[in-house]
Amino acid sequence: MKLTYDDKASIVTVEDEAGTRTHGLDTPEAFEAMSKAWLRAGWDTKYVYSFAWFGRPVIQLPEDMIRIQELIWELKPDVVVETGVAHGGSLIFYATLFKAMDKGRVIGVELSLRDHNRAAINAHPLANLISIVDGSSTAPETVSKVRAEIKPGEKVLVILDSNHTRQHVLDELRAYADIVTPGSYIVATDGIMGEVVGGPRTKPEWTTDNPEQAAKDFVAENANFIIEEPVWPFNEGVVRKRVTYWPGCYVKRVR
Repeated sequence: MKLTYDDKASIVTVEDEAGTRTHGLDTPEAFEAMSKAWLRAGWDTKYVYSFAWFGRPVIQLPEDMIRIQELIWELKPDVVVETGVAHGGSLIFYATLFKAMDKGRVIGVELSLRDHNRAAINAHPLANLISIVDGSSTAPETVSKVRAEIKPGEKVLVILDSNHTRQHVLDELRAYADIVTPGSYIVATDGIMGEVVGGPRTKPEWTTDNPEQAAKDFVAENANFIIEEPVWPFNEGVVRKRVTYWPGCYVKRVR
């Protein structure tokens, strides 16, 4: 895609395999084209590696955090299970939401949590709302430990943010399918991998070897799930799509 921005004329011109199109800056088409370029530039510059939440690094796009907050407020789950802990910023983020809601707790799953990150999470004021399960997120014994921490009747939301290969995410989707509650979601993060191929830190096979593809493959084999965007509670503008590192991520359990 070639993008030309003319600030004096307030237009954006897009050239790609579909042809050449010109859009006014006040249109959703212009916003989507510029957002696509911005996401790629953000990937190349490691933009998401510049935020912290309540003192812990959180490697997420801010809009994705706001959107998942909207979903958590709507669902009001008893438990969020997140695979992939890293620095713990996301765990702290979900814990702050639960603290404000006076309901809920977080289970983090991590294969090799570094000692200094574990110490920082354990020392955090919100540590009482967080538990860590050590082990591979797809290992049966790890999944059993997660299951043992969930009480009968609790509403569960699962967020996958560990190894982002298609096969690993597909294995996670299969492993946690019966843990997530009907009406809730498994969120397969970082499908942006399929859209930034050619940039720094990418691989050519990411075109199909990514979480978004895993989600598509999973719903094709499991009729209990669909890929469906939540109904976002507020939009007085003309923007139609999320600006996201998580395209096609919301895998909803419908029965």
